[in-house]
Amino acid sequence: MLSGKLLRGIGRLGASCRPHFLKKLARGCCSGEDMSSKYILPNNQPFSRLDCDVAFGGLTSKQKLYAHHIAQASWKGSLIVLLQTSPESPLAFVLLHRVFRQQTCDELKAVALEKCGFTEDDWKAFLVYSSSIYSDMGNYRDFGDTKKVPGVAQEKFAALVRASRAYETDSKAMERLLDGCLARLYTLNDSVAQLGLGDKGVTTYFSANCTEEDAEKVKQYMKHKNLEPYNNRLFKTVVDGVNHYDVGYRIRLASVLSDSDPALTSGPEEFQGAKFSVTRGDYSPLLAMVVEELKEARKHVANPEEEGMLSEYIKSFTSGSLAAHKDGSRHWIKNKGPAVETYIGFIETYRDPTGMRAEWEGFAAMVNGPMSEKFGRLVNAAETILPRLPWPETYEKDRFLKPDFTSLDVLAFAGSGVPAGINIPNYDEIRQEEGFKNVSLGNVIMAAYSAAVLPFLGTEDAELMRQYRTQAFEVQVGLHELFGHGSGKLFQKDKDGKLNYDAAVVKHTETNEPISSCYSPGETYDSMFTDLGSSYEECRAECVGLYLSLEEDVMELFDCRGEHGRLVTYVNWVDNLWDGFAKCLEQYDAATGRFMQAHSRARYVILRVLLEHGEGVVDIKEVKDADGKPDLLMTVDKEKIYTSGKKAIGDFLRKLQVYKATADVPAARAMFDHYSEVPESGPHPFANWIPIILEKKQPRRFLVQAHTELKGDDVALHQYEPSAGGLIQSFVARFPDPVIEDRLLELHQKDAAHFP
Repeated sequence: MLSGKLLRGIGRLGASCRPHFLKKLARGCCSGEDMSSKYILPNNQPFSRLDCDVAFGGLTSKQKLYAHHIAQASWKGSLIVLLQTSPESPLAFVLLHRVFRQQTCDELKAVALEKCGFTEDDWKAFLVYSSSIYSDMGNYRDFGDTKKVPGVAQEKFAALVRASRAYETDSKAMERLLDGCLARLYTLNDSVAQLGLGDKGVTTYFSANCTEEDAEKVKQYMKHKNLEPYNNRLFKTVVDGVNHYDVGYRIRLASVLSDSDPALTSGPEEFQGAKFSVTRGDYSPLLAMVVEELKEARKHVANPEEEGMLSEYIKSFTSGSLAAHKDGSRHWIKNKGPAVETYIGFIETYRDPTGMRAEWEGFAAMVNGPMSEKFGRLVNAAETILPRLPWPETYEKDRFLKPDFTSLDVLAFAGSGVPAGINIPNYDEIRQEEGFKNVSLGNVIMAAYSAAVLPFLGTEDAELMRQYRTQAFEVQVGLHELFGHGSGKLFQKDKDGKLNYDAAVVKHTETNEPISSCYSPGETYDSMFTDLGSSYEECRAECVGLYLSLEEDVMELFDCRGEHGRLVTYVNWVDNLWDGFAKCLEQYDAATGRFMQAHSRARYVILRVLLEHGEGVVDIKEVKDADGKPDLLMTVDKEKIYTSGKKAIGDFLRKLQVYKATADVPAARAMFDHYSEVPESGPHPFANWIPIILEKKQPRRFLVQAHTELKGDDVALHQYEPSAGGLIQSFVARFPDPVIEDRLLELHQKDAAHFP
């Protein structure tokens, strides 16, 4: 490991110096053990198996077939994420997949050690990096969006590929892949170290020549056309006209069909001095495979709502119609308590630099009965709990639409990462007026929250965390999803000027003045809050979870009573605040002054709020460890969380909701930016503490998921060992057909001109 001081120094090197240092890393001049853990995955990368055999075994034959085809549709669609991440991600996936598809890990290891000069550490580094391409669906981390660089020297990486059976089979094709992606995989400088727009990083949601100014122009055009960006990408072209250069913007909808359709496509047309067109056909070959699997799944549905849902999804992915996906979501929220739960499509906007375009995501999961019963009790008590949130009744939805809230064991979760809980759909008009669903992913929580090493805590708190952390996180997920994402009204004006609130009655809680701003027609939360939106909303939901976990009767709904309940509540607060610096500052980029992950920024902000206004509810001090090295110690007051802690979170939460409800982006941004600062001085100089935090950094676990296979009329479930080899083996089984690789390469070639 580099020293903590040098790690911090890398982030502070000037632009002219950093690329030179990072190029040395890219050439493999240092061993994997010496490189920054910010970019190199450790050889001891932890893996956990996502067990689901008991839940899957409880399904009927028909339900298993339905789950299988939904899982297949999800995984085939997840290949889209490669095209949404970086120009080199599809090529890296195909390169490695061809290598592992034609040779087992054991066979390849022998080649690496005997013919390519690999050490055992080199082999581990190659295997871990390869598994990460599968796990994250690309060469950028799913959590933090920073680039991953192989921990084995570039020449050894290339030598192993050239010594593989895949290279023997088709050397010309493999050389083209190496030429197309190998140098990019190792390149590490300011412009590619993280995902971002323009000179702030890499994105494939926009062509490489797009700037923030271009993104704003297109945002205005899309508002003008009442077009939401969830399922599209943007490509800018500059054409030499007769007397000037014409700037053109092409908005490309994701769909199987690529011809024009007056209801969906348009242009080119003039708007504010530029030419705009809307076309379709993005990701067509991959979406065609998704549609095939959804049609098979439709043969095994349990009820008309599932049939309607899949029919609308098929229509959406075939035509590019976002309205059809919304209609599918309407069927989905009406499908209460299914044995097999699923959601699929372009869902979350975390990785679009403007916070508007969505990444592909799909899952199939089975209901966990006992935990779902607890969530059901929570839903039934919702109408008595919601009024306790710290904003007036006028800021809450006109009526509470009881959602389906279940705990699920994941069979397949396909995308760039696996969350612990979800509240969907994300469409404002459906959530506000028709409803939503909450799901908690129980086997994900069990797999991901079993860490034994918990630095920066006292002995008692560390032991309480080990004992109650999983249960506390189940509580937080439940409250976060149901009452966090599921609460709060957006003040809106329709096309006729009618307001959905009484302007004569509703007052701004912070000024006691009439409401002066709201959402106009064509404006959504995502389109208004853009890059701030994800962090802001996650922060609001986390605050709701902390706030309501202080309520004794709420905790009883989770079977947390008396002293046991108070300990679970305490651990919930400790876990969130500890994460706010011990894990979240790992995602802070000192060079750009921004957090690379939405949840990380959200939890850090909560910590800063409580440090500033909590009157001693939490404190962090610099101490010495047993070896006399700098260390940190966080303490939380068990009693003050119920008094000054609750008041501080409540006051902050009220402001979060009011600014969101009124579309007051300037006030929201000013407040959030203040608490997002990472100070170098004062009682809590977090910028100076980052080296201490990085020194004790624990890598995030990779989850090894199951694979289902048709065996006649039956479905076989295959589980794999929790290791890099097991994860790779699961993907080789998942994608055995070379046609998939050809389709990825076809799409990459289509994009290539936009990403030089």
